[in-house]
This record gives sequence, C-alpha cells and structure tokens, in this order.
Amino acid sequence: MSTKKYLLSLALLMAASAVSAENPLVQTCYTTDPAPMVSGDRLYLYTGHDEDGADFFWMQEWRVYSTDDMVNWTDHGSPLAIEDFAWGDDRAWAPQTIERNGKFYFYVPLHSKLTGAMAIGVAVGDTPTGPFKDALGKPLADGNWAYIDPTVFIDDDGQAYLYWGNPEIYYVKLNDDMISFEGEVQKMEMTVEGFGKGKMVEMEPGKDYRTTYTEGPWIMKRNGKYYMIYAAGGIPEHIAYSVSDTPTGPWKYMGVIMPQSDGTNSFTNHPAVMDYKGKSYFFYHTGNLPGGGGFARSVAAEPFEYNADRTFPTILPTKEGAPAVGTLNPRTRVEAETMAWSEGVSSEQNDKTGVYVSDIHNGDYIKIANADFGKGGMKKFGASVASALRGGVIEVRLDSQDGPVLAELKVPGTGGWENWKYIETPVASDATGVHDIYLVFKGRKGPKLFNFDYWQFK
Repeated sequence: MSTKKYLLSLALLMAASAVSAENPLVQTCYTTDPAPMVSGDRLYLYTGHDEDGADFFWMQEWRVYSTDDMVNWTDHGSPLAIEDFAWGDDRAWAPQTIERNGKFYFYVPLHSKLTGAMAIGVAVGDTPTGPFKDALGKPLADGNWAYIDPTVFIDDDGQAYLYWGNPEIYYVKLNDDMISFEGEVQKMEMTVEGFGKGKMVEMEPGKDYRTTYTEGPWIMKRNGKYYMIYAAGGIPEHIAYSVSDTPTGPWKYMGVIMPQSDGTNSFTNHPAVMDYKGKSYFFYHTGNLPGGGGFARSVAAEPFEYNADRTFPTILPTKEGAPAVGTLNPRTRVEAETMAWSEGVSSEQNDKTGVYVSDIHNGDYIKIANADFGKGGMKKFGASVASALRGGVIEVRLDSQDGPVLAELKVPGTGGWENWKYIETPVASDATGVHDIYLVFKGRKGPKLFNFDYWQFK
C-alpha cells in the first residue's frame, strides 16, 4: 500500500462516528422566529429574515429550510414576501405553516395599509415550499399593534385554532377552509395563575401584577393536554409555558423552559416544539452568528426529553445542537445549498435555477455531515458551477477542512454568473463508511470565484 493510501485509510478509521448538528442551523443569512412542520419524511422550518445591518425588526420576507436528518439543512429560499400581500407594506414578522387536505397554509403578521397597524394574513400553496399566494387579498384579522406572531394547530376533532398576540393572546376557531372564521376575535383571559407573575404595570399603580407572557405563542397538544409556550418576562425575554385541559383555557402556569442567558446573545426569543422521527426538539433563536444580536438573530434547535410527569425540562442553548437521525447519500444529486455548516458563503435564487450558493471566495467552505459512502467504489465527482471570471477550485475533503483530499475539481470561467456548466473530475482516493464532507473553495484571493448549484459522486 502506498504512503498516501495508508494515511487516507488511517484517517478514515479515526473519523468520529457520532455526528451532531451545529447551532445556529443556518449560516448563510440571519433567520428568526422558527416554526417547524413535519410533512412526509421531512421536517420543514419556516423562519423570518433579519436584514444585514438592521437597527430594528425591518424584515421583508419569510424563508423555508428542510431536513431529513436534523444535521443537513436545505435552503429553499424565500417563497413569500411582503410584496405578495397587496394590503401589507412592512414588518414580515414571525410566521407558522400547517398542512390540511393536501394544502399548506402560511400564516403571517404584516403591517397593514388598511388600518396602519399590524394584521394577520394567510397564504396557501400546494407544496411545503410553495409557491404561496395570498388566499384572501385582505387580512384574515386586521386589528391593532398586538396582532403579531400567529400560531396554529388542528385538534383531534378536526377543529383548527389560530392564536396570536403581544402582550395578550387573541384567538379564533378557524373554519374548515383554514382561511376564514365565524364570530368575533376572542381575547384570552390572562391571569397570574394562568401565565405567571410579571412586572408591575407602571401606568396603573395599585393594580395587580401583569402576567409574564410577552409574545411569540406556540400551541401544541400532548397526551390530552394543551401546551402554550411563549416568550416571557418582557425585555430581555426567556421562554415559559402554561398548560390547560382545553384549547382556550383556563391555563395553569408551569414555569420556565429556557432561561434568559448570555448563551442566546439576543434580547428576544421565540419558541417552537416539534417531534420528528421519534425525537423531541426545541427551536429558538439567538444572536450567535458573527455580527449577530437583537436585530440579527439566527435559528437554533436542541433535542430534549420530557420529564416523567410530562413537564418540560430546563433547556439551555448549546453550540452542538441535535444529533443526526439519518445519513446523506452522496451518490445522488445534492443541492449545494444543503449543508450542516458553512463559512463565508451566501445563497441566491431565481425562477430558472432556484436556490444556489453564491459569494464564494478563497478559503470559504461548506460542510455536509454524515454522508454514507457505503462500500466505496466512487469514480467521479461532478458539480454544476458558473463563473463570469476565472473560476477556482473545489477541494473535496473528508472529516475536516484539512482532511484527506478525495477529489479536486477545477472550475473554469463559464461566461457568466448564471451560465451553468456541469464538470466532472476523477476521484483521487476512494472512501467507505460514514463521513463528513468538506467542500473547500480555493482561488485568487479577493474576488468572488464562482456560483455553485449542485454536486454528486458517481
């Protein structure tokens, strides 16, 4: 055996088998207000998008990501934005999407041109990633500044409920069409017994304490109990929850799930809980990307187990996140925007190509976790790339940025940033078993090198 093959084999044997996600889950842009939904065998994650350099919640669009292993997330871009609602003009804040009868209903808050306040809208699509279209041409509920952060669920009897609100909770019983409701908007009774003791209401001295509930409700049902999880405590926020025997209360305050801590680096938080492939996950957001903070937030997730008495444990933010619940097949076409971690790159989209990786410079990289090479036998590595300049190189490495080189693909100029060309190169060394893949980008220092659509081994 040659020295090169011996060193590669040794590296493969030493590669770690346990793989976890890394928080935040998305590094190509700032993401906020997570809302997971399971459809088929994938978990879809709907988020807001904080703009770079924002000094307030100036948010223009919603984004969608998905996974089938909890470590590699595919960027599906933005299927819905302010411009899709003729009656809205600002503040694309926290969304949630739900599936019913083969349709996907996307509930959003927006600043309304009609009343000059916040309102709740709904769009509908045929797939989890859209396209989505405003279902009504007007708000579903247009009211006041408290009309933000919708959360939706369908009870066991088929009745759907929509909740929203800051600093109180509003709700309606949705009709079967999911885009209308009968009667008036109802306001939840907010008691200390139901939502905990908050801060004194300064404008009304002598009155009782207001509740700790602030905003960002998330409704769910488990073992016959209804759980309302929410951002609490004012600014800075922590995550707390209340429980009821009915979907509309009365509620019993249960305590804190995620304490406010330096680990979030954000004065807001926003909860969501979802079971997927037999595991439970808690979603939230932090300011933990470079340049992050209260107006530059990023979605994260933690695995957890309920306590024996069905209560939530205390959940703290971590860098490690959730362990893998599946592997990725490198023999199939893999979108370049599917990644477990990245450094330096961004994503863009258009109607022809869809989403692709852009802003690639020398030294940037993409990590793909838990790729299963099986018994090996890889002969070629190929990628779809585009460059208006001189291109660069994709180094395919195993298990680290400096790991063994599996292949080296030279990317030429293709005549334009969206003039795509599929290029293949022989695999220099074979790999077997499960490994992380690092796609390391090299080229001239300074300029953008190329765009990157997809890759695969053959």
